[in-house]
Amino acid sequence: MEIELWWFLALPVFFVLGWLAARIDINQLLRESRALPRSYFTGLNFLLNEQPDKAIEAFLEAAKIDPETIELHFALGSLFRRRGETDRAIRVHKHLIDRDASQSKLTEEQRLHALSELGQDYLKAGLLDRAEEIFVKLRGTLRDEEALRNLLEIYQQEKEWSKAIAIAEQMPGHAEHLWQKEIAEFNCELANSDLLNGRIDMARQRLDAALAANRKCVRATLMLGELEMKVGAGGSASAGAPRNVETALAIWQRIEQQNPVFLALAAEKMVGAYRELGRVAAGTELLRGYLERHPSLDLLDAVFQAELVASGPEVAYVLVRDELRRNPTLLGLDKLLEAQVLLAPPEKRADLELVKNLIHNHTRRVARYRCDDCGFKARQFHWRCPACGGWETFPPKRTEEFDLNP
Repeated sequence: MEIELWWFLALPVFFVLGWLAARIDINQLLRESRALPRSYFTGLNFLLNEQPDKAIEAFLEAAKIDPETIELHFALGSLFRRRGETDRAIRVHKHLIDRDASQSKLTEEQRLHALSELGQDYLKAGLLDRAEEIFVKLRGTLRDEEALRNLLEIYQQEKEWSKAIAIAEQMPGHAEHLWQKEIAEFNCELANSDLLNGRIDMARQRLDAALAANRKCVRATLMLGELEMKVGAGGSASAGAPRNVETALAIWQRIEQQNPVFLALAAEKMVGAYRELGRVAAGTELLRGYLERHPSLDLLDAVFQAELVASGPEVAYVLVRDELRRNPTLLGLDKLLEAQVLLAPPEKRADLELVKNLIHNHTRRVARYRCDDCGFKARQFHWRCPACGGWETFPPKRTEEFDLNP
């Protein structure tokens, strides 16, 4: 294969052109790096070494030297907010917005970004009315979804449940039922307020709306049953009015199809309803069936108390003993010892009481509820996690049950 002469002439030319292009790029990079203030790199170094206090001071110095560094202002505001210094974060972001109004230095995207950051500052500071005003302004812009999420959080904090429903129905994914659980819970909150204020018919409509949004909303089913227990056949809650106990029981029994984990929340209510009907044996038999199909420490406690009242400590002891063999737990052992104390002769009761108290004190750490999303633990059951704000993330299961069934 012959190589033409012009190839030998072209190769040096290509080499020189490549060398010149590389030199131009390197020189440009050096000029840009020299243009940045030294304090900028100092702050970056502090930030990488997890020294936010020193990083902030260095970035503030850089911003004074070069006030046009917009992204640096955003970084500073974010740092201030994460540290809880919301007043300083607000000043940084307001400075950007005010400068934009007077000098038109920001692009539209940067202006919206600054507004969003300011709204988050107000939200973090608890200035919900100001945060709401900003996020309402951001509706219909490139930051619309972000505005919706923050407005939803604001209305939940303010307990403006009707507004929260309106926002949730506009959220992306609403058509795919991604927000139906939250909408159902908002309706339950409204129904609870109606019940407290005696608006029985309105409360019933809210609970029906909750189940229409999410047919597996156990909270709405529980509240509907409670509503039937409170009001008479004519829908009044007057003293002496006949209550719809049979209807309430039928409603509560739907929970097994919705989510059997929540049966423990209805167990005590169902025992009371059966006792009112004079059918205690039927009630305990029903709860025993639930316990066999859906083992739960809270459900065991409810059945144990029902058997203790209805049949005495011996039957309650046998119940707990059999369940303890099937599902060995410290909380189950605590119940077993409680029954044994009641059955023991007086001379042995003091020793059993001592053992029971030791076990009871030890079980306090495993007798808590835990959020599925963030792991927050609480002694009390919550429909909404106090830590992460998730709805229905607190199953009525004790932490010991999570340890047994990871």
